[in-house]
Amino acid sequence: MFDIDLMSRVPIYEQLYRRVTLLVMKGVLKENDKLPSVRALATDLGVNPNTVAKAYTLLERDGFICTLAGRGCFVAKPDTLLAQEQLLSGFDEAANRALDAGIGRDVLHKRIDSISDNKASKEEKKL
Repeated sequence: MFDIDLMSRVPIYEQLYRRVTLLVMKGVLKENDKLPSVRALATDLGVNPNTVAKAYTLLERDGFICTLAGRGCFVAKPDTLLAQEQLLSGFDEAANRALDAGIGRDVLHKRIDSISDNKASKEEKKL
C-alpha cells in the first residue's frame, strides 16, 4: 500500500507523503483508519524511522492525519479541497517550468490527454 521507489530522486519522506495523500483522496484510506506505527512502517519499507516520522509530521501539519498520544496515527477527516491543492502544487510547478522552457500550451494539453488516456486504459484492463 505504501510503495516507495528507493532509487527515485524524490525524497522518501515526500514519496510517502504523496502516497498517503493520494490514498486519502481516492478513499482507500478513510477517516479514523489507523496508520502503521513509525517503526513498523520504517521496518516494512527498509528506511530510517526518522524518514517516516518526517512524512507523518508533514501529513499532520497539513491536516491529513492526527496523532493520539499512546494510540498512534489516524487518518483525519479529509479536506478534499486541501488535498487536491496539495496534489496540484507539484503539477503547477512542473507546468510553469515547462512554459518557461518554451514548451507550448498545446503540447502540455496533449500530454495531459495522453496521461489521462493511459490511466483510463489501465483501469479498463483491471476490470
